[in-house]
Amino acid sequence: MIDRRAFVHGATGSLLLAAVASRAQPAPRVYRLGWLRSITSSASDPVLTLLPRALAQLGWIEGQNLKLDVRHAEGQMERLPALARELVALRCDAILAGGTGATRAAREATTVIPIVMVGNFDPVALGFVASLARPGGNVTGVLAAAEGSLAGKKLELLRQVVPGARRIAFLASDDPNIRSQGMETQRAANALGIDLLVVAARGNDYASAFATMVAERCSALLVAAAPFSLRDRKPIIELAAKHKLPTIWEWPEQAQDGGLMSYGANLAVFWQRIALYVDRVLRGVLPADLPVEQPTTVALVINLRVANALGLTLPQSLLLRADEVIQ
Repeated sequence: MIDRRAFVHGATGSLLLAAVASRAQPAPRVYRLGWLRSITSSASDPVLTLLPRALAQLGWIEGQNLKLDVRHAEGQMERLPALARELVALRCDAILAGGTGATRAAREATTVIPIVMVGNFDPVALGFVASLARPGGNVTGVLAAAEGSLAGKKLELLRQVVPGARRIAFLASDDPNIRSQGMETQRAANALGIDLLVVAARGNDYASAFATMVAERCSALLVAAAPFSLRDRKPIIELAAKHKLPTIWEWPEQAQDGGLMSYGANLAVFWQRIALYVDRVLRGVLPADLPVEQPTTVALVINLRVANALGLTLPQSLLLRADEVIQ
C-alpha cells in the first residue's frame, strides 16, 4: 500500500524542485530583427514567407527567440528615414534593408546596429561598403546578381527568341530603387543596337503600361528584377499573355508561374543566403568581417507551354542551353 503522506511529500518535493529549476534557467533571449522595405505590403509577396521559413531552419523562431519588426514604406520613399529611425529606437539587434533607399536610410539612422542589405545595385558605387570583400562599417549583405541585373544577357536571350526585335520594353515601377537597373539596361541595349522603351507602371497601373508598349510596337519585354515584379507577377503575366509579348524575368518562379523565360538565381536559395547572413550577425559576427555575397550560379528557365501559346518556335540551341524547360 502506498503511504499517502509519503506520496504527497514526494509530489510536493518534485514540484518545488521543478520550480527552482525553472527559476534557475532564464527564458531564452528574444532577438529583434527589423526589416525595412520600400514597397507596399501584399499577401501575394512570396518573400514575406520565404524569410521567416529560412530563419526557422536556422533556429530562429518567431514568438520564441525572434521578434520580426517589418516596416513598409508603401512606395513612399520619403518615409524610409523615419521608419529606419523607428527600428533603431526599438533597439533592433539587426536591420534587414531591401533596396537602395532602405539601405541608405538604415545606414544614415545607425552606424552601430548591423545592417544586412539586399537587392540589385552596386553597394560600392553607392558608398554603402568600402569593397565587396571588405565591407567595413556596419553594412554587409547579399546581392541578387553577380553582374548588376544581368540586363545584357537577358536582352540577348530575348533577341534569340524574337530575332527581328528592334524595340524592347523594360517594365519598371515608380520606385527609385530601380533607376540604376534601368540605366544598366539602357547601356546594354545601346551596345546591342536595341531601341529600349522604359515604361514605369505608376501606381501599379500595369494595364496602361502594356497599352504604351503595344502603341510603341514593342516586340518583347524585360521585366525589372524588383520586389514589385514578384508581388504582382500574376497580373503582369496575364497582360503579357493577352498582348502576346514574350517576357524575360529574374526568378525561376516567375517563369514557372507563366512567364516565358527567367534568367537569374533561385529565389528560395537567395533568401536562404540572406537568412544565413542575418543568422551570422545575430550571433555576433561583425558585418565588416562578412564579404558582400553575390550568386555564383544563375539558371535559365524556359516555359515551353508559354512559347507555344505565343506561337514561338524557340531555337534548339536555346532549349539545350536551358537549365529547366517547362513542358
